[in-house]
Amino acid sequence: MNIAVIIAGGSGQRMGQDIPKQFINVYDKPILIYTLDSFQRHPMIDAIEVVCIEGWENVVWAYAKQFSIDKLKWIVKGGKTGQESIRNGVYNLEDKAGADDIVIIHDGIRPLIEPAVLTDVIQKANEYGNAVTSMPYNEQIFVVSEEDETTTTQFIPRETLRRVSTPQAYRFSLLDEKYHEAFEKEIGIYGSHYANTMMVELGVRLHFAAGSDKNIKLTTKDDLEMFKGYLSRDKNNWLK
Repeated sequence: MNIAVIIAGGSGQRMGQDIPKQFINVYDKPILIYTLDSFQRHPMIDAIEVVCIEGWENVVWAYAKQFSIDKLKWIVKGGKTGQESIRNGVYNLEDKAGADDIVIIHDGIRPLIEPAVLTDVIQKANEYGNAVTSMPYNEQIFVVSEEDETTTTQFIPRETLRRVSTPQAYRFSLLDEKYHEAFEKEIGIYGSHYANTMMVELGVRLHFAAGSDKNIKLTTKDDLEMFKGYLSRDKNNWLK
């Protein structure tokens, strides 16, 4: 079984709106529903779990019914941090997922997930036990000098870098084990840590899967305008 865990526990303060950004309507459809619809329509996804900001659970159920997201099986309360939210989602699956099931973690505010990207991350996770969506880094990266922060004498070859985002996929036994270990040892759970960085901190070798520049994260108003632009360009495919 392949289970999507959609993280929608954030308040979205940087968007500057009165409601969490995952519930902002774009062309009469909430951002979160665009995300869920991508997983609903993908033939390799068997079930969906949403980790939701507290107090919005009934809203998600109502939207799921309205937009025919019938793969949604569970809604779990989010945590105080992103890692706590993922942990809550993982722990909720302990009596529902098998050891070899694949769990796909994805940000609820990345609504433009392409089918080929989702397919590749699932296939890679089945083969290797984990997979993280990645893209090459196309800009030059220089290291700030310790002696003078306005200068540099060192760069990092961009061929050695990858931009990693969601979706990320893990065999459930590995994911559950490592979240218990991380929170018991307090490793990889603070700040900007996510499932992938936590795994590396705990000594797991990660495997790259295909990515897409279209897979943007909606954090600011500018991101929202870019999302609208994609929808307008591809409206025959995206708007139902």
